[in-house]
Amino acid sequence: MEFQKLIETRRSVRKYSPDGKITKEELTAIIKAAQEAPSWKNSQTGRYYCILSEDLINRFRRECLPEGNAAKAENAALIVTTFVHNRAGFQKDGTADNELGNGWGCYDLGLQNENLILKAAELGYSTLIMGLRDADKIRELLSIPPEETVAAVLAVGKAAEEPVRPRRREVEDIAKFF
Repeated sequence: MEFQKLIETRRSVRKYSPDGKITKEELTAIIKAAQEAPSWKNSQTGRYYCILSEDLINRFRRECLPEGNAAKAENAALIVTTFVHNRAGFQKDGTADNELGNGWGCYDLGLQNENLILKAAELGYSTLIMGLRDADKIRELLSIPPEETVAAVLAVGKAAEEPVRPRRREVEDIAKFF
């Protein structure tokens, strides 16, 4: 698929079909695409916890997501994305390189997640990035180490809806050229 068309047609989907579950091999390809994103000093601090087991998905949805997001993630595989904090944007002695500190880890993970959702779209899967989640329960359920910051939960599956493209602002409204 042509890149421009891919970025213009990809949508956040909130309803997934029970047919056409994603495979471990396809998730591996998606994560490999995520790894190609740039990161601060090539620190590569993004981490992915992929939930394919239907039993664990249902438990996760019940225990770690608010009711609205739990419903939106039905019939989808789930990926919890984290980043190792105090590495991207930091010197080896632990001092921050600038005022953003761990913001760079979050920034880098955002770049990776963009690659991830675009690769999923290329493979025919839809996604939803969810920020409303219980990080403490997720950490406990998936044994996520304390040095990682839980950032988002991504639902990945075959769409059971076709959301319309939301209006985008004009470039003149968001950019200044000097």
